[in-house]
Amino acid sequence: MGKDKSSAVVLGVEPKPAVRRKLINRQQLLLRPVEVERLIEEGHSVRAIWELVGRLNLDSFYADIEAVEGVAGRPVWDPQLLISLWIYAYKDGVSSAREIARLCEYHPAYQWLTGLEVVNYHTLADFRIRHKEALDELFMGVLGVLSHEGLITLQRVMHDGTKVKACASDKSFRRKATLQDHLRLAREQVEQMGDPESEELGQRVAKARQRALREKQQRLEDAVKELEQIEESRSKGSKDKDKQVRVSTTDPEARVMLQAKGAYGPSYNVQISTDAQSKIIVGVGVTQSPTDAAELEPAVDRVETNLGQRPKQMVVDAGFMNQAAMEAMDEKQVDLIGALAQRSGISVNRL
Repeated sequence: MGKDKSSAVVLGVEPKPAVRRKLINRQQLLLRPVEVERLIEEGHSVRAIWELVGRLNLDSFYADIEAVEGVAGRPVWDPQLLISLWIYAYKDGVSSAREIARLCEYHPAYQWLTGLEVVNYHTLADFRIRHKEALDELFMGVLGVLSHEGLITLQRVMHDGTKVKACASDKSFRRKATLQDHLRLAREQVEQMGDPESEELGQRVAKARQRALREKQQRLEDAVKELEQIEESRSKGSKDKDKQVRVSTTDPEARVMLQAKGAYGPSYNVQISTDAQSKIIVGVGVTQSPTDAAELEPAVDRVETNLGQRPKQMVVDAGFMNQAAMEAMDEKQVDLIGALAQRSGISVNRL
């Protein structure tokens, strides 16, 4: 008998056997059947959205679809599915096509909608852009139905702004003289492409190049217009009126803004209003303003346009809190909840 065991017996202590545990292996791959209908419960909100969209008049979304039965070609995604994905994503506070596509890979509600199929983010983004006006009208109609059913109360609306990086790069920003030079060259290239003797190219290649040049010319013309508008606004008493203005040639409407991580870059300021009870987005706006100081009143107006009534309370951060915003909310009889920044210089006693 060993020394250790003898000591244990003398002391009256028996060693405990190791616990037999069932370990979890998360690295393994499983192959098992999935019943799509059981991914979500019967009363799940995504089912209601699918049924609601299916009862709406979607003729305008089907009108421009060229893929038809009996003719060769690839079928397209059903507009009812794409609309339902966008509406359900908006309900969750998601407004990015990439994020929706990612959710379709693992989230049960999105998987139920798609039937476990994969919808490319390009498809979602292109659909949103192509049918922007019709979708906006549809979203407002859906919001109206949800409000009528008592799912949206507007008792308290949470509002915030977020900077979304534009497609433009820092290097795409040009001064007016440079823009005009690029525009002149683009026009000359378009004219040359219109001459069949300028190059001996195949018809399809020539048309593709000409289309690309025209798009480039249009972007440059838009950039020049944006630059002239900025110069005009600065000339009206702005302290930066002598500073040279630059505009992006690829995304003229973008402005250089401070990002969340402290870096500056071409961006848009996206304003989002969400009903606190239902977590449904009730208003979205995109601005060129680098700050949120003047964005609260337009946000309330958007909610009123979408739902026919104003929020009873608006909850915002310090970036929206200033005297003009407070007076506007008081005039609209909307309770404003938010913290005052110490640098604001506003006297609470004066209000």
